[in-house]
Amino acid sequence: MIYIIKFLYSFVLPPGLFLLLLAGMVIWLWNKSRRPAQILLGITLLLYLSMTPLVSDALIGSLERKYAQPEAVQGDIIVVLGGGASSGTPDLDGEGNLFGSAANRLLTAARLHRETGLPILFSGGQVFTDSGNEADIAKRQLTGLGIPANDILAENKSLNTEQNAVYTAALLEEHGYTRPVLVTSGFHMARALTQFDKAGLSPQPYPTDYIASRPSRLYAGKLTPSAGALSNTSLALKEYLGLLAARF
Repeated sequence: MIYIIKFLYSFVLPPGLFLLLLAGMVIWLWNKSRRPAQILLGITLLLYLSMTPLVSDALIGSLERKYAQPEAVQGDIIVVLGGGASSGTPDLDGEGNLFGSAANRLLTAARLHRETGLPILFSGGQVFTDSGNEADIAKRQLTGLGIPANDILAENKSLNTEQNAVYTAALLEEHGYTRPVLVTSGFHMARALTQFDKAGLSPQPYPTDYIASRPSRLYAGKLTPSAGALSNTSLALKEYLGLLAARF
């Protein structure tokens, strides 16, 4: 019964509700003007597919499977890329919190530091006027986890992945590090490595923060529209467009 309720909810709440409204417009137009109705039907189907976990998982999964987590870390510093932060929000020892992806990356870096003793460099600045400075927040949180301050470097000026790579390369050179281990989300790793290669670095990839389960299963919920699936579809398309732009 719970799965039936979830299925119905997906069409009562946005974005599924908007699909029903569009479908209603298609039906209304069909006998009045067939050509516009067919175009609107095509747009509605594309929107529907982009909102399903079946499509979003396939797109995100194709990015996440490009690089596997290595069995052993081989480097002299752990480089973590930011992924957004809030400002002014309460935390245990201050204000400002990392968003989900960035927090997952930070947690992976902290665990790798515990296993290897390698220092951590967190890269990410304040992207918008009302967002938090990612590296400054990360440094405070890493210190709160018991990692010594002298084992943490903060690159707090970069606003995108390209700047992550350029500013990190300069900071690594300044401190004498040459073999970075790159920690970022699995869906983001391919684009990040492309930018780091352009900046003259060849880091060991250590993907984390996975979204698509393995192996994938097909069930009714994979065919229902959801805001989360639409967000993941947009995220995957953004990465593919970013890869294309970086290569040209």
